[in-house]
Amino acid sequence: MPAQYNAQTTGSELVQELVSKIKGKVILTTGVSPGGLGAHFVEAVAAANPALLILAGRNTTKVQQTANGLAKSHPGVKTRLLRLDLGSLTAVREAAAEVNSWDDVPAIDVLVNNAAIMAVEYAVTPDGFESQFGTNHLGHFLFTNLVMGRLLAADHPRVVSVSSDGHRVSPVRFDDLDFHGGENYNKWQAYGQSKSANILMALSLAEKLKGRGLRAFSLHPGVIGTNLGAHIDWNDDMPSLRATDRAMGNREGWGEFKFKNNDQGIATHVFAAFHPSLEDHNGAYLQDAHVADPWTETVKSWVTSTVEAERTWKLSEKLVGQEFLY
Repeated sequence: MPAQYNAQTTGSELVQELVSKIKGKVILTTGVSPGGLGAHFVEAVAAANPALLILAGRNTTKVQQTANGLAKSHPGVKTRLLRLDLGSLTAVREAAAEVNSWDDVPAIDVLVNNAAIMAVEYAVTPDGFESQFGTNHLGHFLFTNLVMGRLLAADHPRVVSVSSDGHRVSPVRFDDLDFHGGENYNKWQAYGQSKSANILMALSLAEKLKGRGLRAFSLHPGVIGTNLGAHIDWNDDMPSLRATDRAMGNREGWGEFKFKNNDQGIATHVFAAFHPSLEDHNGAYLQDAHVADPWTETVKSWVTSTVEAERTWKLSEKLVGQEFLY
């Protein structure tokens, strides 16, 4: 594994290194509204001349703004917009059907499941799921599997799930996914549960589809001040996060958070999506553009368990109402 990458490594630096791996690729990224990591990722990757950037998001006006920016900065790069509301299983199915109808896009090389909501007040999706689990995990789970045919048509497909070291505050709560209808709701634990599920999905995809050439990874991008947390009142919510960490016995409950800028924040996205050194690390959880070390970095045991992964997969199939047998 490359030893030179660290928390200061930038996505732009990695794109320059990996131009030959990015050029000509079809890349679908969820959550690309201006100001977010998804938008910064596609902007950086555009410099390497991919064949097509598929920009997916719930708010097509915001997605169009990102597309307009790409048209100005990289006029030779093709883009296509996809309306994808991850909070609605019906909308997810509609978006996947649209992708599968594109005769001129027979294969997708990289799917980057980047979109997320974080530490929101208790709410349920139209399908009745706690909103963070429903949006961050179930929406991506269903969409990824519904477009799997396009991914497997690529020579070396990759699925990248953007998780978080926030997975540390909760495993998947199999017997109480919705916090008993919100009665015992903790917004940080709900976020952590969804992020744990992201990691476990990557682990499952790697195991189930390694024989068909798929590589799947999850990652922690770092702590970055994006619009993901724009709604959060840190005067109130930081103490609640620290209290949750302390209750779990996590060192983060007493430490200071080290922030990254946006270019540093997308480095692990780029690494996960394109770096050749990861071919032999299928299913890995990454941070700071390397495979995270469970001995020295925050990698909870529940996200390394194949039992937890399979249990989450089966639960997710049940909740979306469809089995995916690979």
